[in-house]
Amino acid sequence: MSNLQEKVKSGGSIGLVQCVTIIVGGMIGSAIFSLSGMTIYSAGPAALVSWIIAAIILLMYGLQIAELSTIFPKSGGVFVFPSKALGSTEKKGKIWGWISFWGYINANIAGIGFAAIYVSTYLGVGFPIFSGLQIPMAIAAVLFCFLLNTLKFTVTGNASTVMVIGLVTTMVIFIGVGLFGGSWDSTQFTPFLTQGAMGSTGFMTAIPTAMVAYGSIVAIAFMVSEVKNPNKNVPKSIFIAMSIVVVLYLLILVTTLGLVTAGFLDANPGMRYIPLYAAAFTKLGAFPWIAKLISVAAVLALLTTILVLIALTSRAIAAVADAKMIPKSLGKLNSKTGTPLNATIVVAIASIIISCFPQLTSQIVNLGALFAAITISINCISLFVARKKNVYVPGNFRAPGGKFLPIITIAVIVMAYIPGIINGSAFWYYGLIWYGLGALLLIISLKKSAKSGDDLTVS
Repeated sequence: MSNLQEKVKSGGSIGLVQCVTIIVGGMIGSAIFSLSGMTIYSAGPAALVSWIIAAIILLMYGLQIAELSTIFPKSGGVFVFPSKALGSTEKKGKIWGWISFWGYINANIAGIGFAAIYVSTYLGVGFPIFSGLQIPMAIAAVLFCFLLNTLKFTVTGNASTVMVIGLVTTMVIFIGVGLFGGSWDSTQFTPFLTQGAMGSTGFMTAIPTAMVAYGSIVAIAFMVSEVKNPNKNVPKSIFIAMSIVVVLYLLILVTTLGLVTAGFLDANPGMRYIPLYAAAFTKLGAFPWIAKLISVAAVLALLTTILVLIALTSRAIAAVADAKMIPKSLGKLNSKTGTPLNATIVVAIASIIISCFPQLTSQIVNLGALFAAITISINCISLFVARKKNVYVPGNFRAPGGKFLPIITIAVIVMAYIPGIINGSAFWYYGLIWYGLGALLLIISLKKSAKSGDDLTVS
């Protein structure tokens, strides 16, 4: 048994409850409070199907990453897993790891920037005193979560737990008032498939957007070296967290769809990114406090998303720094807290820059979804190859479905993007340009490594 496989049996300081709340907090964020409106606009009631399919894809992905974390138990797995699994040579390992890493950090930074933008948006609609302060409030949200991420991760985990409890409570209240407040209308679900702006294929085009909502399913697997008994707690926390989140998401969507329609969001484009507030404002006037409650819940959700994404992204950057592909200082851990402080600073700065461009929200979301899909596909391939290259250790977690699970996951992702490819969506061009920049940085890194004689150090 290798040293890595021995390490996975002990782990770090994060227990099962914290694992679950970190994953739930990362998932219940910007997407359900903001992006759900875009899926309803595109697909109408069929958005429910989009969110279920997206959940299945990400659960399959999460379980595969959980298995990879037992094979290669090192935080920052988004780089580590492909580089170790697909790297038949040092150079190939660096290339695969970099492609996965580049898509992942850009997807996360886009997610952080988007979430920060909508912290200020929801505060503004709920509490007029904050209106007109979109960019300052977005910056403040990133800075707040950055400061929490500079503390010991147990402190960050506890903060996430408190926010998630408050968040789930407010969501349950919205569901109760929305369903039983006298305004919910079941006839709005008919016709089911063709109400959205994208017609009968709308539910397919909405899947990538809905997938963004579940992206943090891998949060704990990518921080595996900080988890107690990760061989059990990583897969268990993924199952528990996804079960909680899917139930809440579907109840939220059913509630919202019975209050606002795709036609309403088409006629009122300003409401597309604040659908829960739109539902409360237009149909729940008998409960004037519910709109403010939605604003508070949305802010909690967005902050937990930012908190978790900063933690994940900084650790991915630290892993790449350990592999000597970017400045080594980015991998340095704070001696008191054990957090990658310099990497966290870089993530915060990049996210603040993104949050200063709220007019580009749509492009930010679409690019983030594309980057995430590419990273998911690469890591699924990594598991397929890792199973062939590594001897299974009895007792370690093994994702169900055998060799077919990675193939099915990738196939469904490709199918979800076919409508966008056919329609020639502009974000594909932006994606190619951004990956071109990533390729340029990779070439520079490989040349520097060749000159200095550095080895791939992702042990």
